[in-house]
Amino acid sequence: MTKAEKNALIENLSAEFQASKAIAVCDYKGLKVKELEALRVEIRAQNAKVQVIKNTLASIALKNSNIEGLELKENNIFIWSDDQISLSKVICRFSNSVGGKLVVKSGYFEGVLVDAKHIEAVSKLPSREELIGMLLSVWTAPARYFATGLDNLRKQKESEYK
Repeated sequence: MTKAEKNALIENLSAEFQASKAIAVCDYKGLKVKELEALRVEIRAQNAKVQVIKNTLASIALKNSNIEGLELKENNIFIWSDDQISLSKVICRFSNSVGGKLVVKSGYFEGVLVDAKHIEAVSKLPSREELIGMLLSVWTAPARYFATGLDNLRKQKESEYK
């Protein structure tokens, strides 16, 4: 990789990291190529990005994005997105499916450095779509109960006239 390519990669990563709200650094030691490709497919399906980056280039890009404190030792795969819940869910689900070979080292969620336990806890939260569904269910409950009550009253009146 030439110096110009490295500088272009650093600029691109700096912009990507700065724009994202969630970044996770994972150890992928022991993953097979097919498993890494499956991870990439799952991550991209969630509109997130994943890339294996050299630690020196990643540290420069993170520093340019004012992100400090992420653990950058040994082999790292970087996963970033705008939605921390979906990102956490995909990472934890994939890690469980490959027998824990994908290990979360640390993360950076909306300006705060987080550890693996935090990412696992966030993965257990309901997604945005699930929360919207819950909210709609609560909002429609009074109308649903009213309609059920009217239907029961109609049935009662019909049975009285028979």
